[in-house]
Amino acid sequence: MRAAVLTEFGAPLTVREVPDPEPVGGEVLVEVLATCVLPYAAEVFGGVRKYPLVPPVVPGMGGVGRVVRSGPDATRLRAGDLVWCDPTVRSRDDALTPDIALQGWSSRGEGGAALARHLHDGSFAELMRVPTENVFPLPPAAGDDPARWAALAVHTVPYGGLLAGELRPGETLLVSGATGNFGSSAVAVGVAMGAGRVVVPGRNRDALALLSERFGPRVRPVTLTGEESADRAAMTAAADGPIDMVIDLLPPSAPSSAARAAAMTVREYGRVVLMGGVGMLGGDDLALPYPWIMRNSITVRGQWMAPRTAGVGIIRLIASGALDLAPERVRSFPLEAVDDAVTHAAAHAGPFERTALTPRTG
Repeated sequence: MRAAVLTEFGAPLTVREVPDPEPVGGEVLVEVLATCVLPYAAEVFGGVRKYPLVPPVVPGMGGVGRVVRSGPDATRLRAGDLVWCDPTVRSRDDALTPDIALQGWSSRGEGGAALARHLHDGSFAELMRVPTENVFPLPPAAGDDPARWAALAVHTVPYGGLLAGELRPGETLLVSGATGNFGSSAVAVGVAMGAGRVVVPGRNRDALALLSERFGPRVRPVTLTGEESADRAAMTAAADGPIDMVIDLLPPSAPSSAARAAAMTVREYGRVVLMGGVGMLGGDDLALPYPWIMRNSITVRGQWMAPRTAGVGIIRLIASGALDLAPERVRSFPLEAVDDAVTHAAAHAGPFERTALTPRTG
């Protein structure tokens, strides 16, 4: 099969023939129709983000494809089924604290590194092997535009955070980092899940206007100044009532003060979910005040990726029309143009801009 290989950090990806993957028990072989190229992929491949990838490696975060072959533990999957492949792989030998790896992308700790060695390669290839439990059937309509449905790689992340924060219909949600690729997805998913209001702070006025235009009066934009107390007051005022939940999806380049200003808008007994990259490139700690957390009974939770059941839920949201993929701007590239795709993704990192790689078509 053909695959795009990262031979070393800082070098272009190389498209070449590699051996077909050979699934073992508990795995499925999938033909990759489309996979999302994330906006920060260039930073990962360039070594700016110190991800624990070990070259040579076929990168790629999940994808849409068709089942080629499934193992004896699969009772419902059949060859030819259209599926979404979730990249979040969990160890099977510890139900309480499973190790985690993002297939073809990243990992956590020694156990995660072991998983990554076994499931080393991702979706920038014509074929990939995937754990059986990571394969989710898609509706037939997804086959008409698999590149658009490859945005599941983005939407599943904030969906996992909103599930962790137990967002309820009618509640007011604040999305910190709302004008970014993942943050704008959180706005769309929050609206789809029934949020009554969504406060969307940011500095990019065009992006804020786009969010307001798409979702109407349920979205409350706030133009940030960078002055922590003033921004906190503006976000609180925009909510026109208590803020029930804050989800943070700010990138590593954002200062901790921006995350703190947003987090501290949440009401007494409110919830704060941290999913972004603040601090990953250095800088100050988040430093939420102990008395504020304790006296206001605030729940602060970190969440990396999404639980397994999130795959079913996010697909249902899209299939029902509650989460509409039609307005998203999708640009597709063939496998041979993988480096062009990575460059395009970096230059188009705004709300609802998607870059897809299509190793196979049809």
